[in-house]
Amino acid sequence: MVPGNGSFVTEFILVGLTDQPDLQVPFFFLFLGVYMVTVMGNLGLIVLIVLNSHLHTPMYFFLFNLSFTDLCYSSVFTPKMLINFISQKNIISYMGCITQLYFFCFFVISECYVLSSMAYDRYVAICNPLLYNIAMSPKVCSSLLLGSYLMAFSGAMAITGCMLRLTFCDANTINHYLCDILPLLQLSCTSTYVNELVVFIVAGINIIVPSITIFVSYSFILSSILHISSTEGRSKAFSTCSSHIIAVSLFFGSGAFMYLKPSSAGSMDEGKISSVFYTNVVPMMNPLIYSLRNKDVKIALSKILRRRKY
Repeated sequence: MVPGNGSFVTEFILVGLTDQPDLQVPFFFLFLGVYMVTVMGNLGLIVLIVLNSHLHTPMYFFLFNLSFTDLCYSSVFTPKMLINFISQKNIISYMGCITQLYFFCFFVISECYVLSSMAYDRYVAICNPLLYNIAMSPKVCSSLLLGSYLMAFSGAMAITGCMLRLTFCDANTINHYLCDILPLLQLSCTSTYVNELVVFIVAGINIIVPSITIFVSYSFILSSILHISSTEGRSKAFSTCSSHIIAVSLFFGSGAFMYLKPSSAGSMDEGKISSVFYTNVVPMMNPLIYSLRNKDVKIALSKILRRRKY
């Protein structure tokens, strides 16, 4: 093969989720359904927040960005994944693979910080309600979001920049349905020490900082809720946080299960199956969690539906 970008490999072959022909078509329709629900759910939530002025608050500003991130995140690899189910040879170009890896990292890191910003928003709303309008002003919200995207940009650039320095000689078969970090490192015919160090640092920063923010925020929230004397007040406070707690648990829990288990705990094939939940199910579940468990969203949706009738 002709060398390109410091690599002898100009294209990769994605093994996909399974190599069993009988499962390809059923999986195609299954994941097409999941992707359609993901797109409609997140896009619907985005449109609902934009159209309803009652939802123009810090909480829904972050929810808007969470839906946008989930929509983009799932669109990075799902269309290619669907094509691979019905095509004879699952090929992705070298630059296409690096691009997919970059945006995959970018939106994963973005989601970590958007979720942590939402936790901070709930902390201010419950623990310092009188200062809420000042502490969560449009300038503060914009700064938090800008910081989220800057962290995502720098983290994704560091990982993909280091990936570009690797040489891929003969092996070009990726045992996955997307261009993830670990499967790519396994194919390199040069030292991956620097890459592993960079991944460790980037992952460490972007897991520890949001996790601590979320943990500290909810520690204060729980303490404040327990000091509320009325049962109705405690129930109302819990209900404002429940959707976010479920979303955080799904995202960080599934990610931890995928990346923090020992290498001997399962093969790459088992890793692919477990990553389906992390990459496909979580972006689909978030809009359902926030719409089905959120009174404001239900009211806004019913208002828009009534307008359409008249």
